[in-house]
Order: sequence, then structure tokens, then C-alpha cells
Amino acid sequence: MLIDANLIIKEKIFLNLLPFRIQISQFKMKHIPNIITSLNLLSGFVAIIFAANGNIITASWLILAAMIFDFLDGFSARLLKAYSTIGKELDSLADVVSFGVAPGLIIYHLLNDTLSLSSSPVLNSEVLKFIILMIIPAIMPVCGALRLAVFNVDSTQANTFKGLPIPANALAVISVVIAGHNSQSLIFNSFTSSAFLLILFTIILSLLMVSRIPLLSLKVANLKFKGNEGRYILVGMVLIVFAIFRINAFPLIIPLYIIASALSLLF
Repeated sequence: MLIDANLIIKEKIFLNLLPFRIQISQFKMKHIPNIITSLNLLSGFVAIIFAANGNIITASWLILAAMIFDFLDGFSARLLKAYSTIGKELDSLADVVSFGVAPGLIIYHLLNDTLSLSSSPVLNSEVLKFIILMIIPAIMPVCGALRLAVFNVDSTQANTFKGLPIPANALAVISVVIAGHNSQSLIFNSFTSSAFLLILFTIILSLLMVSRIPLLSLKVANLKFKGNEGRYILVGMVLIVFAIFRINAFPLIIPLYIIASALSLLF
């Protein structure tokens, strides 16, 4: 009888604690996407430290890691149905740091090195150099923040983007750095050592972010070809150029993304 009484007591305790344990479990699941988003922010912050110390290669790989975390937080939120207003705001704040400020600092470093070695009579003015270094890199995080602010209040961007997504902006920057470092190509070295091309590159990317050009969203609801034509075109083109050019194809991802977005309009 004593054993039966103990079992009854344990069952009652278990049943009383069960709702509490379920709430704890739900609480943990709810915050998994936010934890992953925080890893995105952490990667971006450490990337800024490395970029500030001149190590733009490591900074670029850390930004790439932030992109992976940025993908995983959205994926986990959809998988766990753990959507929240706080998560959305945290994601935007992390993106500004990782994909706006960090790549902007890489642009600053590249421009600073280029201007320091420039023999151009136009760029000999210290005042002009200072203005370029202070304004041009700053355009990128400012436009990135504006792009995210518009995205957060624009309900029409559920299936397609309007303007270049801020992670794509960061990918464009780090692809040039990583490909140039690993391929030792004269094309990339010429690009990163040209102040004019770097300024033009930064302005174009920044303007694309605040533009209203319709671009593909990479969120996939299913794997059917119908409705995902542009995404399959993009994957196919990326695989082809990487098979041909290997690491040198890295900077072609964003142009191909824009081309695939344009082709998707045909469907």
C-alpha cells in the first residue's frame, strides 16, 4: 500500500509540473532563432575588429559566417514556428552590423590603402582623401539601414525583394576580397587598387539597396520548378560559372542573382 501511495504522489507531482515543463520547453524553442541571430551579430562585431586592424581576409570569412547564421535563424524560426517581433527587430539590428558596418569598414581599408599609394595628381590633396574616406564607406551602412527599415514596414516584399538585400551587398564586397586573395588574379588586384572603381562599386551597391528594383527572394516554400523558376536558373548559372572559373566566380554571384531575378519576371 505504501508503494502505491508513493506512486500516486509521484504521478500527481508529475502532472502538476507537466504544464510548467512544457512552458520551459516552449520558451527554449522560441529563443533558438534569437540565439542564432545573436551569433550573426557576434560574427559581424568580431569581423569589424579584424577589419579595423587591417585583416580584411579574416573579416570577410567572419561576415560569411554571419550570413550562414542569418540563413539559419530564419530557417529555424520557420521550422519551429518561433516568430516574434523582437526576433525581427534583432535580425535587422544584427544585419546592419554584419552586412552594413563590417563591409563598409572593409571598403574603408581598401580605399585607405589605395589612396595612400596613389600617385594621381587629383588624389594628392589630403583634404580630398579625408573626405573620400569619411563619406564613401559610410554610404554603405546608411543605405543598408534604410533598406532594412523599409523592408520591415513593407508587406509587399514577402515573396520578392525590392532593392538589393543587405546580405547580398556584403557578399558582393567579401567575394572580391576572398577571390582576390585566393586566386592572385591581376583583375581583382587591379580592381581593389583602383580608388575610382572602389568608389563606383560602393555607390552602385548602396544605391541598389535603396532602389525599388524587384529581385528574387531566396525563401523556398517547396522544391517544385513551377514558381521557383528564377531560383533554379540562379542555382544553375552559379554551378556553371564555379565549374568553369572556380574561386574566381565568387564575385559573379550577385550579378547572376540580378540576371536570374530579371529572367524570373518572364515566368
